[in-house]
Amino acid sequence: MNRDLRRDLSAVVTAALLVVTAALVGAAIKRSRDTLHVGLPPLYANWLPHVGPGTPAALAVAVAVVAYGPALAARLPWRYLLLTSWATATAWAFSLALVDGWHRGIARRLTTRYEYLQVIDRFHDVPATLRDFTHHILLGSPEPWPAHVSGHPPGATLTFVLLDRIGLGGGGWAGVWCIAVGATTAAAVLVTVRALADETLARRAAPFLVLAPAAVWMGTSADGYFTAVAAWSMALLALAVTVRTAHRSRTTACGAGLLFGLTCYLSYGLTLFALIGAGVLVLGRKRLRALPFLLAGAAVVPLAFTLGGFYWWEAYHLLVERYHQGAGGFRPYGYWVWANLACTVLVVGPATVAGLRRGATVLAREREPLRPVPDVRPVRNVRGFRGVRGVQGVQGVQDLSRRSAEFRLALLVLAALLALLVAALSGMSKAETERIWLPFAFWLLAVGAFLPRPRAWLTAQAVLALLLNHLLLTGW
Repeated sequence: MNRDLRRDLSAVVTAALLVVTAALVGAAIKRSRDTLHVGLPPLYANWLPHVGPGTPAALAVAVAVVAYGPALAARLPWRYLLLTSWATATAWAFSLALVDGWHRGIARRLTTRYEYLQVIDRFHDVPATLRDFTHHILLGSPEPWPAHVSGHPPGATLTFVLLDRIGLGGGGWAGVWCIAVGATTAAAVLVTVRALADETLARRAAPFLVLAPAAVWMGTSADGYFTAVAAWSMALLALAVTVRTAHRSRTTACGAGLLFGLTCYLSYGLTLFALIGAGVLVLGRKRLRALPFLLAGAAVVPLAFTLGGFYWWEAYHLLVERYHQGAGGFRPYGYWVWANLACTVLVVGPATVAGLRRGATVLAREREPLRPVPDVRPVRNVRGFRGVRGVQGVQGVQDLSRRSAEFRLALLVLAALLALLVAALSGMSKAETERIWLPFAFWLLAVGAFLPRPRAWLTAQAVLALLLNHLLLTGW
């Protein structure tokens, strides 16, 4: 066993100890005075070993990705790789959800008393409901919204209202929408990694993005849909700051801004994606050209909702009060601020833990700042070159394109990890982060590109996901 592998396994064992510690401490808290409000800490789940109609399909998808995923990812044409990644991620999430059966695993998940579909009929007059939305956030208000409706801006609920209006109403269609759209996150991350790092790393990351333990909560949770919207905003931004033509840069920057604005009106906490966006801008070569169009696109959705009578900041302050009226008011911050990280370990899996260790090594190895490079330009006349023009300026001081592809990928993942840590410290994510943090956690999976022997690590990922889904009845 070589030294790197020993260090990888040490990181995995350390992460496993964090999970075990969170479980033991959580169990002790539940025995003394249950302030956690979860069934099986640190997860929002209950112990229930079971199999279901999705079990054979989940096993088949796992075996296929482990056996053929790395080779196919290396040789498929890029467009077909994106489509295959989306299709396989969809099959993986669907099969895991169907372990619980169609009704319990998909059709009823978004129809409980906490969920968005409970209030579809109250949106018969959308403009009037938007103007009145903040009046129903607090528990003491008339007809308070269910927990998830009050806990999110109205963009989240409006998505399901619109699905209902076009004839795709009910929990079944809502579940299918969240799984199918959420599965595109894998393709979005691949596009981003290819643009900011290189295609080889993106191809190596593809099987890990597809066969993610996160799929246990991607189907069926509205946060899977939020994850995809946020991821595509970053993918378009990555294209905007790397494409050569000004027209494409402007178009994709506007699209990135539009999706980022929508992201902020799907979930208050996803404003932290600005940290990942900042990382993308730093890694891009054309950031100054794209920035004005990014900001213009980002203003569209907030302006539309504000003109419609919904005021984001007012609603956010009311949400904070509502959060402390419910479970957030008694769940202990001192436990969840670190136990949430144990949840994240289960969401991203052992391969990601090992990949993060390798990514940290890359950042440490290349931590020295770039040295200024004189811009020495030759002077040409009719007889050829006759010396140099001289030092025209300094290039490369902030040009991360000169760094290795591995460093750029590690820096992108570091931005996502920073956003996740800020969310942990905020105190607004006490428990249930296995779904709430999906938009951040999914970016961590890209570090699978750093790992040798991908089949062994993919097997570990698949085994963890299958055990979680078959031993526990998760809340989503």
